[in-house]
Amino acid sequence: MTGGPGRIGLAFLLCLVPFLVLATLNAGGYRYGASDQAFYQPAVTKQLDPSLFPRDTPVLAAQTHLTLADEVIAATVRTTGASIPSAFFALYIVALILFAGGVWLTGTHLYARTWTTIALLAATTLRHAIARSGTNTLEGYFQPRLLAYGLGAAAIAAFLRGRLVLVAVLLALGAIVHPTTALWFGVWLAAAALVHDRHLRPWGLAAAVAAGAAAAWALTAGPLAGRLAIMDPQWRAMLETKTYLFPLEWPLYAWLINLGYIPVIAWLFARRTAAGLAGDRERALVFGSSALLVVFLAALVCHAVGIALAFQLQPARVFWMFDFLATIYIVWALAEGYPAGRVSAWRPQTVALVFALFSIGRGLFVVVQAQRPPLQLEISDDDWGRVMAWARTTDKGSGWLADPLHAVYYGTSVRVAGERDVFVEAVKDAALGMYDRDIAVRTDERIRALPDFPGLTADGARTLGAEYGLDYLVTESTLGLPLAFESGRLRIYRLQ
Repeated sequence: MTGGPGRIGLAFLLCLVPFLVLATLNAGGYRYGASDQAFYQPAVTKQLDPSLFPRDTPVLAAQTHLTLADEVIAATVRTTGASIPSAFFALYIVALILFAGGVWLTGTHLYARTWTTIALLAATTLRHAIARSGTNTLEGYFQPRLLAYGLGAAAIAAFLRGRLVLVAVLLALGAIVHPTTALWFGVWLAAAALVHDRHLRPWGLAAAVAAGAAAAWALTAGPLAGRLAIMDPQWRAMLETKTYLFPLEWPLYAWLINLGYIPVIAWLFARRTAAGLAGDRERALVFGSSALLVVFLAALVCHAVGIALAFQLQPARVFWMFDFLATIYIVWALAEGYPAGRVSAWRPQTVALVFALFSIGRGLFVVVQAQRPPLQLEISDDDWGRVMAWARTTDKGSGWLADPLHAVYYGTSVRVAGERDVFVEAVKDAALGMYDRDIAVRTDERIRALPDFPGLTADGARTLGAEYGLDYLVTESTLGLPLAFESGRLRIYRLQ
């Protein structure tokens, strides 16, 4: 498939809906309130109703003061009048469209055939984890990181077309919703711009000085003050389940996978260069990516010293960018690269078809294995959803006791589904502990106070309720406590 801009644009529009469907299926379907939304949804809800979460505000604040995502999403909800679930789903679709657009425009610039770009679009629907980074290439829920990644992909396409002002605008928008993802794209594309145009280097030096001054202020008197502190052994021990924070402790396979992107990119770029296919901006993009490796290696030194900020920036996520660049080149090698023979004219179509069929099969398999509907736009109307609906009718200041892993077992947390403070949510609270030692201590203390939730007795629940001022317990156990509400196997007991 070749042709003018109109025909290529039509091809993108025809591919867009299948891309959205396959990306969602390969992520296990769309789930409102899942995973990282255990932080983002309550943060947005609190922006809309500041009286919520009077007890858990410090937990949420560990991250909310580092990003504007909650303010931006809340403003979107206020302006549009949409519900929070609707806004999150709309932003999820916007993020995927931006990403698809960036992928498409990058492909059409680098590839000779539109079918190769279609193959790249299909390949990027194959969600996978970036080894030991805590990141997936796609998510089955709205995550501001995915929106920033979509903006970053669009910025790559803009750079390849020489639109540096647009690159800056896209990265600035990304920084609003997810600063660290935008930072890594910014490092990459700034280095690429300086490699490409030597006339920009004095301006780059001036920008680096200004950025250094801004960083110095932020780290001493601004929002990042105190983050050059050393992460002591006790703090690190409380984060031991978050293995993606500690690349110096990676197993061998993680090093092989993540560093393996680099020789693949170098080899295939050399093939394109030898064939006369690599332009100056593509060369700058590849060479500029080396800045990400330099940043990662510098971060390892800071990790060895124990500087808290180095862990909080999660520099292992730079390999997400290397994964994207490697995917671009691997698809080219399969569809257009050497060797080429008589059937080479059909190679792009064949590769696109193979990726599409594999994505369809894998996506259906993932959704079937997940045993849930492909679209879950609101809190599920199941036992958990019903007890949490009842929770929303209680006093906003009430404190709740639930299994520390309740978000894993039931799909959403008490803060998301019930909009109430919870004693501890082990997975998300532990992650937020990386930003604030006090939150890490709080989380660790509470997990230790509740080591065996299934074995919790009525007396044990009363003791915790009295010590921490808790009002309700939600559990599957039958206990000798006043029953407040029941749905199926789940019961809510009063503790006060």
